[in-house]
Amino acid sequence: MNAYRFLFSYVNQDVFMLNSSIVSNIAFADKSPNIDKVMACIAQVNLTSWVESLSESIHTPIGELGNQISGGQRQRIAIARAILKDPRILILDEATSSLDAESERLVQEALERLMEGRTSLVIAHRLSTIRKVDRIMVLDHGSIKEQGTHDELIALENGIYRNLTELQLLDLN
Repeated sequence: MNAYRFLFSYVNQDVFMLNSSIVSNIAFADKSPNIDKVMACIAQVNLTSWVESLSESIHTPIGELGNQISGGQRQRIAIARAILKDPRILILDEATSSLDAESERLVQEALERLMEGRTSLVIAHRLSTIRKVDRIMVLDHGSIKEQGTHDELIALENGIYRNLTELQLLDLN
C-alpha cells in the first residue's frame, strides 16, 4: 500500500514549505539530491533567473512556510518538487487560485510541462487552469452534470460550464 503513494504528486493552493533552502524544499524527500536535476526542475518552472539573482542561489533560505518569497514562487517551487518526483499521477487542487495574472501565466506554463505524458486530475474554479485539458467534468452539488472538452462544453446552450466561462469573462471587463 505504501508504494502507491510514490505514484502520486499533489500540488495545492496552500503549498507546504520547510523553513529551509530552495533546494531543500524542492528535494526534501531526497537526502542527497542531484543538483543538476534540481536546476533542471527550476528551469522548467521559470525560476532560473530569480534563483541566479539570489546571493546563495539554491541554498537561499525561504523562511518559515516560505514567508520570504512570493506566492507565485512558492507555487513554482511546489511544481518543481512534483517534476523532480516524476509521478505517474498528478493531482492539482486549485494550484493557481491565489496568484496574480503574471504569476498565473508562469505557473500555467510550468503546469503544462508537468502534465505532459501523465494522468492529471485538475481541480479548479479558474477556468483558464483547465481550458486545455483532455476532458472536463463539471460538478454541481457532488454530481457530474457535464463532461467534455472546453469547446464541447462551451457549445452547450445554458450549460453550467458555458455560464461559468461567461461570468469569468465579465469579471475581466
